[in-house]
Amino acid sequence: MTTQSPRGDALRRLLTPTFITGAGLVLAITAFGLIAPFFVADPLAIDSRGMQPPTASNVLGTTQTGQDVLAQLAHATRGSLLVGIIVASLALFLSAFFGILGGYLGGWLDELFSLFTNVVLILPGLPLMIVIGSYVERRGLLLIAFILAITSWAAAARVLRSQTLSIRQRDYVQAAKIAGERAPRIIAVEILPNLLPVMSSGFVFALITAILGEAGLSFIGLGVVGTQTWGSMLYYAQNAQALTLGAWWWFVPPGLMIAVLGCGLSLINFSIDSIINPRLRTAPKAARRVRKADAAQQKMEAGA
Repeated sequence: MTTQSPRGDALRRLLTPTFITGAGLVLAITAFGLIAPFFVADPLAIDSRGMQPPTASNVLGTTQTGQDVLAQLAHATRGSLLVGIIVASLALFLSAFFGILGGYLGGWLDELFSLFTNVVLILPGLPLMIVIGSYVERRGLLLIAFILAITSWAAAARVLRSQTLSIRQRDYVQAAKIAGERAPRIIAVEILPNLLPVMSSGFVFALITAILGEAGLSFIGLGVVGTQTWGSMLYYAQNAQALTLGAWWWFVPPGLMIAVLGCGLSLINFSIDSIINPRLRTAPKAARRVRKADAAQQKMEAGA
């Protein structure tokens, strides 16, 4: 009789239709952002054919100044994904540093980290980003990514801290301490593997938040300067009154890309949550059992 490893069982539970659908959407958009910029025209090239609807030569039409919308969308997809990945990586690092390290070491360091995390948590994210962005003229990609990251890591740090406080009391962690293992090795070998699902969920959520946050900043004119993103496309479409003029081919594609990517990442996040929280995994089965019981009861009442 063969037994399945916990890692293999977790992978089997992760590969659900929900996860596969979400991963497919994300991979399709990522592939478009990575490959399409090499096969499209210059997104900044100006042409006399402004505000032209989609044609064979311009699949997604042109902007007010004759720029190809498909070319802009390809480069904007790469820019938005780059911002999202940088922000999510920085937020993951900060949340892991303050949450896991403070939760494991405890004492005054944990109190200090918790105080700092709580202060950052109550800061209003969007107003802070607007204030910083409005006072900085040269808003490069790294600056916007840093602003988005420092406002999105605190909630994940609290979750990681609570999980670390629970894990550090388990027998295998106590045994490693008694054996004289150093704290960095215990964190890396004994604690981090148990936190990977939580960290993965936090990374995906930070990625969604970062892309939406950057799109919001760019839409009001405070986004990345010198890098095309979905938000910058919506900003220029709004300034050119594309909605009023009926130029749907200018603002619908970036909005649709944001929606599809958000949907895909949300589906992935739901699948990871089903592994982290057993109640989410068993809830659909319980609901089906209740529906079957109700249907059987109704049949019995109808037969009587």
